[in-house]
Amino acid sequence: MPGKVLIVDTVATNRIALKTKLTTASYEVREATAVSQAVEIAQQCAPDIIIATHHPGGQDATQLCRALAASPLTSRMPVFALADGGDPAICIHLLTQGAQEAMVKPVSDFLFLGRVRSIIRARNTPAPFYMHESLCPAPGLAEPAGGFALPGNFQIVSSGQPRTSACLSQLRKRLGGMVTQTTPRDALACLRQKTLPDVFILTLTGADETDEEQLRVISTLRANATARHCGILVLQTQPHPVAAAHALDLGADDLMQHGFNAEELVLRLEGLLQRKQQGDTIRRDVDARLREAVFDPLTGMYNRRHALSEVARLAVRMRQKGLPLAVMLVDIDHFKRVNDAFGHASGDAVLVETARRLKSCLRPLDVAGRIGGEEFLLVLPGITEDEAAQMAKRICRAYRTTPFTIPASVQPIHTTISIGLCIAQPEDSPPLGTSQSAQDLVARLIDRADQALYSAKHGGRDRVGLIRSAA
Repeated sequence: MPGKVLIVDTVATNRIALKTKLTTASYEVREATAVSQAVEIAQQCAPDIIIATHHPGGQDATQLCRALAASPLTSRMPVFALADGGDPAICIHLLTQGAQEAMVKPVSDFLFLGRVRSIIRARNTPAPFYMHESLCPAPGLAEPAGGFALPGNFQIVSSGQPRTSACLSQLRKRLGGMVTQTTPRDALACLRQKTLPDVFILTLTGADETDEEQLRVISTLRANATARHCGILVLQTQPHPVAAAHALDLGADDLMQHGFNAEELVLRLEGLLQRKQQGDTIRRDVDARLREAVFDPLTGMYNRRHALSEVARLAVRMRQKGLPLAVMLVDIDHFKRVNDAFGHASGDAVLVETARRLKSCLRPLDVAGRIGGEEFLLVLPGITEDEAAQMAKRICRAYRTTPFTIPASVQPIHTTISIGLCIAQPEDSPPLGTSQSAQDLVARLIDRADQALYSAKHGGRDRVGLIRSAA
C-alpha cells in the first residue's frame, strides 16, 4: 500500500470525492467527521497523512492541528489542509497553526496527489530511526519543542539573478541564518566541495529549458549521499500543476505555486529547517548507537560480540582459502594494581594506550577487540604459527620496554602483558554455510587461547603461551 490517509470533513460529498481519488491511487483511506473522532482514529491507526478541509465559518482545520499537537501519539502526524474557497492568504494562517501543507480549492488532481506522495515520503523516510523507540529512542522527540534552534543556511537557485534580488533582501531580514544565491551549475559544484545549505530554494519560471535544468538539480541532489537530506523547496513564479507534481515526485519537499510571498516562504523554510535539523539529530543518534553496538566506547576496538563474530567469519574464509588462522588473547598483568594505586582514570588511560599499541602492531586485514576488562582479542588470518609466535613476542617486548604516561603519576609507569596464542588449521575450520559449526569452532579457539594464556600467567607472566592446534 502507498500509505494510510485520514480524511476529516463534515461534508459527505467532499469526503466521497477525496476518497475516490485516493483509493484509485491505492491508498488506504479512513474518514472522520469531527475533530474528536479524527484524533481517536489517528491514535488507533496512525495514518501517514491527515487531509482536513477548512470551511470558513464551519470546520476549522486549526482546531484539528491543535488537538493533534496536544497528544504525543499524534503530534508528529502531518496535516494537509484544503481551504474551501476564500482568500489564498488563509494558507498562511493554516501554516502558522501547524498544518504542514495548505492549499485553496480547487486543486489539480496532479498536484494534490503529488503533494500527498511527497508528504508521505518525507514522513516515512526517517521511520526506521524513530518508529522503534524501544530499540532506538530518538532524543527529545517526546519533549516539547525548545525555544532555541540553530540558524539555517538557505540557498536560492535561479538562472536569473536580478529576478531574485528582492527575495534575498527580504529573506535576510526575516530569517536568522545565511541566505545566498547561486545558479544551478554552481549549486551542483557545491556537492564536490561538501559546502551544502540546509535548504535549497529552486525557482521555476515556466521556461522549459531553465526549468528542466532546475529539475535535474533536484534529481542530482536526491541521488547524492551528502545532499540527499537537504531540504528542497520549489518556488513557481506562475502556477503549473503538472510541473509542480513532477518536481515533488523527483524529491522536492515543499512547493509554492503563486510566486514569491515572503511571509509564506519564511514559514515553509522554517518548517523544512526544523525537519532537516531533527532528521540530522536522529541520524547522529542512530550512528552513535550503531557504533556502540559494534565498538568498545573506551578503546575504539570491536566489542566482544562483534570480535567473536569476526573470528567465525574469518575462520570460514580461511577454510575456503586453505590458510591457517591465529587467535591471541592478551591480558594486562596485575592491572588491578594500577587501578588500586592510581585510580580508574589512570587505568582507563592504560587500557586506551594498550589498544593503540596492539592495533599498531597489526596488519590491515587483522582484527582487534576488547572482550573483557583488561583482556583483548587479536585475530590474524593467513599467518603461520612461527610468524604469529614471533609477532606475539615482539608485542610483549615492546609493551614491557615502553612505559605509560598516566594522569595520577608524574613518573611514567611500567607494566607487562601475557598472551595466549592458538592456531586453527584449515581442516579445523567449518564448511561454508554452517553457522553452528562456526560458533563451535569459535568457542574451541577461545577456550584453547584461554588455556594458553593461563599457561603464560602460570609460567611467570610477561610471556607467550602457545597451543598448536584448535582440534
